[in-house]
Amino acid sequence: MRRDRLVAAALLAAALSAGAVPAETPADDGGVALRDVVDIRGVRDNQLVGYGLVVGLAGTGDGTQAKFTIQSLANALKRMGVVVPPSAIRVRNAAAVMVTAELPAFARPGTRIDVNVASIGDAKSLTGGTLLRTPLRGPDGRIYALAQGPVSLGGGFAAQGAGASVTKNHTTTGTIPGGALVERAAGAPLEGRDSFDLQLRQPDFRTAQRIEEALQREFGAPLAHAVDAGTVRLSVPAGYADRPVQFLARALGVPVHPEAPARVVLNERTGTVVLGGDVRLSRVSVTHGNLTISVVDRYAVSQPAPLSPKGETVVVPEGEVVTEEEQGRTLSLGEGTRVEELVEALKKIGVTPRDMIAIFEAIRAAGALHAELVVI
Repeated sequence: MRRDRLVAAALLAAALSAGAVPAETPADDGGVALRDVVDIRGVRDNQLVGYGLVVGLAGTGDGTQAKFTIQSLANALKRMGVVVPPSAIRVRNAAAVMVTAELPAFARPGTRIDVNVASIGDAKSLTGGTLLRTPLRGPDGRIYALAQGPVSLGGGFAAQGAGASVTKNHTTTGTIPGGALVERAAGAPLEGRDSFDLQLRQPDFRTAQRIEEALQREFGAPLAHAVDAGTVRLSVPAGYADRPVQFLARALGVPVHPEAPARVVLNERTGTVVLGGDVRLSRVSVTHGNLTISVVDRYAVSQPAPLSPKGETVVVPEGEVVTEEEQGRTLSLGEGTRVEELVEALKKIGVTPRDMIAIFEAIRAAGALHAELVVI
């Protein structure tokens, strides 16, 4: 092992002495690859949707109220040469579902894609079910893929006994990994184009300018032009006229430094606070107090008087409501304070994440938070 390490070190030293410098990756200078910042206009996924039937359910399918399931099953049997009146069909082992999928931009016929399946009737579970062949259509009404296969619930299950039931995860939705075969390509031709429009996922004027400068440095020519905050137009040079794949591979690998937006994201359900960019505060003073409310139930026994001819012993509930409010604590912040410093100061005085959300909302309402506040 030691000998292998010595050989590897010698080879690396020889390569460096010969002038061979390891290729620089976008992460080496703190940048990110252009492909992680932009999308090519016209090159995107397409949404597909279809209506189908899941069969093979162990009595957990749709009930008699789902008339469309009965009619769909009767139609499916008729296409197979079996004519059965809808009134004679019981569908406890079948369920009507909507099937959705995302068709990638460059998917070709024969490519397999994942599909999602969701019940639209009153089925209790899709456990153990199999989706019958279902055509998936695009926004233009044309069929782009056919879906079929066993439905996976991702570990979800439902069990029921006498007076008790257990359910884990959603049992009326599932997936079929690779469950659809692409029959028609959506079409995203690259050849013959003299330019590509790069769309920024987070529109920003400075980021667009930096992308323009980085591309011009990479190719040594003014091929890129920032049209607006969300679009950079990239012209195809003559040397790459018939090689668009090689041209885009080189262009999208260029490292860039996107401008981080000043944004504070708050999650009310989990109490999570995420800070983005250099968020600063104006001069502000915050006073916050915690109010605690406790409701206590006690029970007393009421008995009739001795030798009383009527009356009976009963239990009487006696409720008590106790409120306790902590004294407000004041926190003063100077001009230009960073949000990270505010968070640390709030933690030191014992503010909970949920109270922190209320404080951020109040600071923003006061106009002292110079950032976008997003509550999810």
